[in-house]
Amino acid sequence: MHYQGNIFRPPSEANSILLQVTTGCSHNTCTFCGMYKQSRFTIKDDATIMADIEFAAHHCRRQHRLFLCDGDALILPQKRLLPILEAIRGKLPWVTRVGTYANARSIALKTVGELEQLRDLGLKIAYMGLESGDDEVLTSINKGSESARIIEMAKKLRAAGIKLSITVILGIAGIEGSHRHAEQSGRALTEIDPEYVGALSLMLVPETELYRRWEQGRFVLPGPREMLSELQIMIRHTDLTRGLFHANHASNYLPIKARLPKDKAATLALIDRALAGEIDLRPEYLRGL
Repeated sequence: MHYQGNIFRPPSEANSILLQVTTGCSHNTCTFCGMYKQSRFTIKDDATIMADIEFAAHHCRRQHRLFLCDGDALILPQKRLLPILEAIRGKLPWVTRVGTYANARSIALKTVGELEQLRDLGLKIAYMGLESGDDEVLTSINKGSESARIIEMAKKLRAAGIKLSITVILGIAGIEGSHRHAEQSGRALTEIDPEYVGALSLMLVPETELYRRWEQGRFVLPGPREMLSELQIMIRHTDLTRGLFHANHASNYLPIKARLPKDKAATLALIDRALAGEIDLRPEYLRGL
């Protein structure tokens, strides 16, 4: 496979075929993210992509899922994306699901009909970073979209029948904005009503803008108890039809996996026990990105 730069994928795509169709991220200015700082955004040439699909056809026959890398494969023009998905279906018929990262900008470039075309060719799930439902936070982290726009584009994906996994970040509002961030994120998640929610706990990455703000004392990172309280408030304000709310990423202090609304009360009670010191939290040395 012809990989360029660092390759990133969601935790749930750990066993997937990783097909790199772009390098870097088309936005790449979020203050907290260092994933693609060393990569220039490019769309890889068709010949290389098709050669990698051919390689996968011979060497990846036990993997039933495929993830399109890097940070924003959905931004590819439809006339280029359709042949890629058609080749995956033709050459890798055992692949049952294709996934990709997505953002509000790339979704806006496609009609619901075009998204349905992608779904029919195997694109079954998209991973989208909400980060926060609070517009003040989204502005401060340079997300590039307001919450209303992110919600609108997320609902557009769902209308096309593509499953959605939404990411929120605990601690991203600092200490002062924590409560508002949690409430507004719960409100946004309720409106989107995704199949999956993934809550990560902020880990400051050296050489990012947010890390520099922290070094200068302009950003106060919440501690474990503050992040747990934030998670509890967020879940309290989140109402999903039948979504899975995960907070079991390696960055989190208390692993949680809850089906909402069924497990909501039990999950809130579990966090109460952790805040009371009855449950041990993950130590710092075991946390990771």
